[in-house]
Amino acid sequence: MTETDLALQQRNQLLAEGLIKQLRRRNIDAQYCETAAQARAAALALIAEGETVSWGGSVTLAECGLLAAVKETAQAGRIQVIDRDNAATPEERFQRMRQALLADTYLTSFNAVSEDGQLVNVDSVGNRTAAIAFGPRQVIAVVGLNKVVKTVEEAVSRARNFAAPANQLRCQQDPQLKGAPGSVRTPCLKSGTCSDCRQPGCICSQIVITRMSKIAGRLQVILVGETLGY
Repeated sequence: MTETDLALQQRNQLLAEGLIKQLRRRNIDAQYCETAAQARAAALALIAEGETVSWGGSVTLAECGLLAAVKETAQAGRIQVIDRDNAATPEERFQRMRQALLADTYLTSFNAVSEDGQLVNVDSVGNRTAAIAFGPRQVIAVVGLNKVVKTVEEAVSRARNFAAPANQLRCQQDPQLKGAPGSVRTPCLKSGTCSDCRQPGCICSQIVITRMSKIAGRLQVILVGETLGY
C-alpha cells in the first residue's frame, strides 16, 4: 500500500466514524466497510432467510454485486424477490414497484449524504423515496463515501446537478427503461446539470430528505470506502 493509499484509507475511516455517530443520533443504524465486497457481505447478513426482498433503481447496488447476490440467493430458495427488472411489460414493471412497498427488506442507495447524517434522494415516480419513508420493514442502503458532502444544501445540489443528469443519461441507454417516465428527453441531457425543468420525463419529481428514522434501526446504512454510483 502506498503512502497515498494509506492516507486515503485513514481519511475514509475518520469520515465514516464521524458520520456513523451522526446517523445513529438520528435513529439510523450504520456501519463502515472499506470495500464493496465487504459491503455486499454485510448487506446479505442483514437479510433473514424466508424474507421478501426488492429494490429501487441503483447503480451502486449493481456495482457492488448486491443485486446479483440477492438474485442468486433467491434462486437457491432462501429468500423471495420482487424483481421489476424481468417484468414483461411497463405495466407489470410498475405493479411490481408497488408490490415492493410491502417487501420485508428494500435495497437502495442515496444520491447524497451530508456530514451531519441527512440522506438525500431524488426520484422520478417516487417508488424509492416512498419505500425509504414507509412500507418495508427494513431498508438497507449501500452508500459510497464519494456521495458525502458537507451540508444538506450541498447534498440536494449534488443529487440534482450531478446524480440526476447522470441517471437520466443512463435511462436513455437502457432498453428496459424505454417508455418509462425517465425516458423522455429533458434539458439536463444537453447541459449536464439541472435546469429545474417541468418536462414529462423529469426524474427530479420527488426530492426527499431523510433527517431521521421514526422507527429506530429500520434504516440500515452501509458506508463504503470506494467510489460507487453517481
